[in-house]
Amino acid sequence: MGKVRGFEIAKGFENLGINLPVRKTKYSAGYDIEAAEDIVIPSFKKGMNPTLVKTGLKVYMQEDEYLKLCNRSSNPKKRGLILANGIGVVDADYYENSDNDGHIMFAFYNLKEEDAVIKKGDAIRTSNFRKVFNF
Repeated sequence: MGKVRGFEIAKGFENLGINLPVRKTKYSAGYDIEAAEDIVIPSFKKGMNPTLVKTGLKVYMQEDEYLKLCNRSSNPKKRGLILANGIGVVDADYYENSDNDGHIMFAFYNLKEEDAVIKKGDAIRTSNFRKVFNF
């Protein structure tokens, strides 16, 4: 039986101490994903692009699945961080794509007046696998 679904380290991040996501408790709704490096997310200014936070991860899954990426519930209030796209979707065929090996990065805006600092290893999101429904 082949691989069903899971996470791997993306190319270029193999020796950087990246932790594979895990469910923190028995009934966790999703996997905690950590930042691959320290990064500063500046306070939002009109016209600026979101800041991409690297994870050093890629994901494999079945062809009728996708990975749903959600912001941590504490990020908006504590850090002022919101996802630029609301939620993220990683398609099954993104795995090992030719552009970036399927490396998952998250786009954040910071709504607070002060810069937000994310340290390597900080949990930045939760994610879970979902089935694709074709209509």
